[in-house]
Amino acid sequence: MEARPRFDPVELQKRDSALLDGLRAALAGDEHRLYRSGKLDGLFPSKTGPVGEAAALAIREGLLEYSRTEIRGRFEFEWVRLTAKGVEYLYEHDSPKAVLAEMRDMLAAARSGIPMWQDEMLKSLERLGTHITEGMGRYMSKLDALANRVDEALRRAEVPVDLSESLRSLVPWGADALTYLDRRTQGGAAGECPLPELFGAVRAKHPAITMREFHDGLRRLVDNRAVRLEPWTGPGAIPQPEYALMADGKLMYHLGR
Repeated sequence: MEARPRFDPVELQKRDSALLDGLRAALAGDEHRLYRSGKLDGLFPSKTGPVGEAAALAIREGLLEYSRTEIRGRFEFEWVRLTAKGVEYLYEHDSPKAVLAEMRDMLAAARSGIPMWQDEMLKSLERLGTHITEGMGRYMSKLDALANRVDEALRRAEVPVDLSESLRSLVPWGADALTYLDRRTQGGAAGECPLPELFGAVRAKHPAITMREFHDGLRRLVDNRAVRLEPWTGPGAIPQPEYALMADGKLMYHLGR
């Protein structure tokens, strides 16, 4: 049979289905109209589209042959009969044997494709699992960071931000130091505040403050539980040792709330 015209797979399926339907109908009786017309029966209901192409293919390939032409008024009706080649075509494509053979081929193709499909599915599931795990890890990290900030906020809430009048008179820059520490934490800064950083923030508002006043004030704030000192834990020597403060036998370098 000649090469098929270029139809998409759906159109080809429609054409082949219409061809088989027409040839089956041609088995009954000697001759038939090629096309249906109104209430008049025909092997093919249309002259256009996949159905029309099926009728034309049947004639071209000798599956049907013209038997006569009927003229009714202005219209001509072509009559055709099934050929031996058409009968053979039906046997090859529409018999139970042909159908079973096609099913056998489809099952074989499906069976051979299962391992590949299964492998691809397992790989897809593995990639999905990795993606979900990584996404959950990032999400949990964010939750942990948020929980830490909440804990810090709750802890600060237990300590009055406002200093007593007596402590304010002893450490006039204390409230500004506490405000800076709170804003630093709220801004997402990691870790405690280094003393050089805090001294710079305090000195911006209290230019006359000395290092000795800064250290004395820190001790008073610690004694009143407004802040807490943390020792230097970094590798190597303290970068600016002049800001460090000795307390509890340790060299303190960081301050937290």
